[in-house]
Amino acid sequence: MKDAPISDRHALETLGRRLARHRLNRNLTQAALAEEAGVSKPTVQRIEAGHSSQTSNLVRILRALGLLGNLDGLVPEPGVSPMQQIESHGKPRQRASTPKSNDEAEPWRWGDES
Repeated sequence: MKDAPISDRHALETLGRRLARHRLNRNLTQAALAEEAGVSKPTVQRIEAGHSSQTSNLVRILRALGLLGNLDGLVPEPGVSPMQQIESHGKPRQRASTPKSNDEAEPWRWGDES
């Protein structure tokens, strides 16, 4: 069973609280972090409050807090499936494709597992 998905708002608020805690653990003010990261103090305030921001601002703050190395935990490097390697003759995939539809197949329904 999958975990219930969290909302964007909840994810941003959690991220903001955690970044604020890291900042405070380093005994930095929002102004000092903003200067070190090369962003404005209101940007730090918005991110810590759980508001949306540009990705580049988040990367700068993570770098200033020494957390950018944790990126692999957030988005791990994906592996290539053995089937994809065979089908693409060892070349990395460059784009996604729309699955071919099988108009004759009936759609799957709950209870059809057996």
